[in-house]
Amino acid sequence: MKPQTHESLSARRDLSGPGLTAFFNICEKWGLTSEEARVLLGRPARSTFYRWRRTRTGALTNDVLERISYVLGIYRSLHIHFGAPVQADGWIKRANAAPLFAGSSARDRMIGGQVADLYVVRQYLDAQRGWG
Repeated sequence: MKPQTHESLSARRDLSGPGLTAFFNICEKWGLTSEEARVLLGRPARSTFYRWRRTRTGALTNDVLERISYVLGIYRSLHIHFGAPVQADGWIKRANAAPLFAGSSARDRMIGGQVADLYVVRQYLDAQRGWG
């Protein structure tokens, strides 16, 4: 395993605050519960999760930053695809007949807990827009 450098820790710390702010704003717009948001972040300890939500500070792990990146990409893709923010933000909770979702919602898929669940939703949306 490669040791962390001061630069990598500093870079993660620089990305963490804006990333957490954007993440929690999106969760609010999507109407996610605290537990759903916690799962999207990879199930950090509850005390850590609530500290992040309260302070929006820390040096997040690469895994958490990757998860936030997928959430941001999903949000952006939905807002490009749909004209109205209410449609874009509501999409993740609507049942979806696409094989990836099998009648469930994107939210249900995303809270499977694996980073791959976020990846496939992002990939699906990019393909719908012709970017995949």
